[in-house]
Amino acid sequence: MSEEQKDSASTKRENKLVRPALIASKYTVSEYSVFLRHLLVGLADESIPLVLVCPPGCDVDSIISPSVEIIRYPALDLPLLGLYNRKILIEQLAKFSPSVLHSLCEKDGCLGRQLAMRLDLPYVLTVSSLQRRFGQVYLSSRHLAKIITPTKSIASNIVEVYQRFSERIEQINVGTFVDETVGCFREPGRPANMVVAVPLRSTGELENLFSAVRHLAINRYEFMLVIMVAGRAERGLRGLLAELGLSQLAIIVPRLEPWRNVLAAADIFIQPVASRAFDPLLLEAMSGGTAVAACKGGVDDLIIEGQTGVIFDGDDELSIRGALQRLLDRREWARQLAKAGQQYLRKNHTVSKMVAATLQSYRDAMQWYGG
Repeated sequence: MSEEQKDSASTKRENKLVRPALIASKYTVSEYSVFLRHLLVGLADESIPLVLVCPPGCDVDSIISPSVEIIRYPALDLPLLGLYNRKILIEQLAKFSPSVLHSLCEKDGCLGRQLAMRLDLPYVLTVSSLQRRFGQVYLSSRHLAKIITPTKSIASNIVEVYQRFSERIEQINVGTFVDETVGCFREPGRPANMVVAVPLRSTGELENLFSAVRHLAINRYEFMLVIMVAGRAERGLRGLLAELGLSQLAIIVPRLEPWRNVLAAADIFIQPVASRAFDPLLLEAMSGGTAVAACKGGVDDLIIEGQTGVIFDGDDELSIRGALQRLLDRREWARQLAKAGQQYLRKNHTVSKMVAATLQSYRDAMQWYGG
């Protein structure tokens, strides 16, 4: 048998030992659906048997592959049935015989810890946002093998918050598939399409952006603003647009799948406020070849000023206006910026590397716990 065949046979034996149970909240399924799809399909392609635990009502038909087993939790979403639902879940997982658990975001950390203790298994916890402090219900020194973060800034944050887990932290970049073409300003002479997406809590978060956009309109810039809304402030948002005279220049759309269809039509993607969490929309916009203008601060690792995007101060209307003007005035430069962003993703955010690193983290967790 050749060395290549021996390596392949060895890999297959290792894969047979890995049986992950992935735990996803409703938030994970809705906000990180693209990441989840890529991860599940990638693991299935590696012949990894796996089960996905998710709440009832979550639409996962477009995410999972046929080989992925689904367990709905809670089975009966009724008051006072918490212990009963947990018992059913443990029985279902025991039939699958997982070798490692993976809580896909910090919202699932408590459940991952409890299941790991009951099933005597290691668990991996993905943290996708900056933290002030976890409750102890999320962390178990005995069972928590790894904390996975998608960015360096979040990894540094977790080290500061929980130094005793610093050696268990691992950064795994979220993978995506990058378009071959650059979407930014591909049609010369066409008015610019700018897309902004924000989990809207109040219209105040967008006042500076809208004021900057209003001045661009006064200065005869031609554009259409598409606003992807996820939140309860749509009525107030429409009122603010009307007050600033932007109703005819703005379209409000729900933040629903498929995001890519909306982002594909954009020349400029705007992240108007500093985000405390990794933004999958920003990643998808960059992969489609859209020029990016983002608020500085928070989790902004993808944006390198003048290389993969432009950065502005979200509290400074002039800073926002200046960043957008640079992209609108220098369209060819904006296209080169978008192209550089795609190259950055091809180098650092491939799906294959994400899947391979995640699979290795499962093996490491099993070895750590077994040792």
